[in-house]
Amino acid sequence: MNFEAYAHTAVNLVNAPLTDMADMVAMFGPESWEAKEATERDLHALRRARKRLRDVFEHGSAGRDADAVAELNALLVSFPVQPRISGHDTADWHMHVTGRGASVSAEYVAGGVWGLAVWLCEFGSARFGVCADERCGNVYLDTSSNNCRRFCSERCATRSHVAAHRARKKAAEAELATATA
Repeated sequence: MNFEAYAHTAVNLVNAPLTDMADMVAMFGPESWEAKEATERDLHALRRARKRLRDVFEHGSAGRDADAVAELNALLVSFPVQPRISGHDTADWHMHVTGRGASVSAEYVAGGVWGLAVWLCEFGSARFGVCADERCGNVYLDTSSNNCRRFCSERCATRSHVAAHRARKKAAEAELATATA
């Protein structure tokens, strides 16, 4: 099983807007089985789970490991993992994390929670991040070699660094104007 991919499922869920069914379909991908089977009930369940998963990332990024673990354990109870082999032919066997008949939201969240739990055990909750750009707020998994990532994307990092540069430049110009006045 690709646990990192499952952990990224949780990242995608937390960062998705989920204002309506179209947002949920976009998160799943319009051609996915989830998009084809999802209901309004799944949308509401995903919104509730998204808040709890955000808490996991906030606890981890703040160094509150015990809180991150407690929330993940509670989520594992709410969305139990029941692995099963699935596929459409003998060349397509793969693992799913819930039993047959589970709702789209239950399967999606169970996978994300399972991935985060494995990620935490492997790398620690310090690898759960919340973007340092105040305008963003997206979460991410820090896959850097030295655990130094602060932004969810290069775009946010660049935007934040440019804004900081401009602020320093403006402050220096104001200081110079005050000194010459």
